[in-house]
Amino acid sequence: MANVFETTGAKTELGSGLSDGVATISLSQQINFTLYVKLVLPIDGSVFWVNGALLTDSAIFNASQYGQIVVGKPFSAIPARVMQIAGSLHYSTEIRQLEDRTASVNQVLFTASQEIQDFNLISPNLMYVAKLDEIQFGFTRRSNFYKQADLFHYSGDALYSIMTTQLVESMTEFDLTDPVVSSSLPVWLTLNKFFPVYPSYLVGQNILPPYAVIDIDPNATIALQSAPLIAADSSHYQLVADTVKITMYGVRNSTAMEFHDYVNQYSLLTDNIGVMNMPVTRDEKLTQAEFGVIAMKKTITFQVSYYQQNILEVAQKLFTSVFISVTPTH
Repeated sequence: MANVFETTGAKTELGSGLSDGVATISLSQQINFTLYVKLVLPIDGSVFWVNGALLTDSAIFNASQYGQIVVGKPFSAIPARVMQIAGSLHYSTEIRQLEDRTASVNQVLFTASQEIQDFNLISPNLMYVAKLDEIQFGFTRRSNFYKQADLFHYSGDALYSIMTTQLVESMTEFDLTDPVVSSSLPVWLTLNKFFPVYPSYLVGQNILPPYAVIDIDPNATIALQSAPLIAADSSHYQLVADTVKITMYGVRNSTAMEFHDYVNQYSLLTDNIGVMNMPVTRDEKLTQAEFGVIAMKKTITFQVSYYQQNILEVAQKLFTSVFISVTPTH
C-alpha cells in the first residue's frame, strides 16, 4: 500500500500551521483509496469500473499507457492498487424523495495538506475510489486553492446507490455479451468509418476532434408494432422507432455529407435500420470568446425503425476499443 502523505515540499508558515490544524482536527485520519480501471462494454459502449485487485499488472499498465496525456514517456511503473492518504474528510447527507427512488446524497469534501500527485497523473481510464463508513466516493473537482494556505480541497458526491452496479467487484457473474441498452445505439457505434463514435454522456475526457456523439432521446422511442412477436425460441421481436441525434466535431461539410450517405447506404444494404425522415446536416454555433472562434460542430437527426431483437444480433457482432481484458478471479 502506497502512502502519499509524506513529501519533501517546504510549506509556508501559514500552510504549516494549517496543516497541523488539519491533522489535529482529523485525528491524523488516513483514507484508503482503491484503484479502479475503466471497462467499456464492447457491444454498446456502457462504462463500468473494475476493481484493480481483479486485474493483472499488464492490464493496469495498458490502461494507464493508452490514456496517458502527460507529455513525455508512458508510465514506467504500475499505479498502486491501494494508496493511503492523510487528510480531513467532511461529508453532508441530504435525503431526496424522487419519483423512482428515495436517495441519500452524500456531498464529500476532502482536505489534504499535500497535493495528491496521483490524481494529476492518473489517466482517464483509471480512477481512485475511497470508502469510509460504507460510503464510496470520488472527486469531480479541486477547488478553493489558496497558495499561501497550501491546503488542497477535493470535492464531489459519493457514489449513488443506483450506480453501485457500475463498480465491478467480481468478474464471476459479469457478462460482457449482454447489452445494457434497448435502443438502436449498437448500430450507430458500428458506423465509425469516418471518425470515432461515442454514446452521449460517455465521451472520454478532452477527446480531440474529429469524433461523433450519438444521443437517442429515450422519450422518443416508440412502438410501431402493437405487440411483440415471440419466436419459437422465446426471442422477442418488436418493431420500434428511435430519434437519433448525431453531433459531429472537427468535421467539414464534405465529410458530413459522406457520413450522411454512409448511413443511408448502410440502411439499404443491411436493413438493420430504416430511415423514416428526411435528415439534413445543420451547422451549430459553439463559441469560445477567449479565442474568437466557432467550433466545427454539426448535427444531423435521423428517425429510424428497427427490431429490438435484431439490434441484439448486431450488438453481438460489434467490436469497439476496450482498454482491459479481464479474467474472472473470484
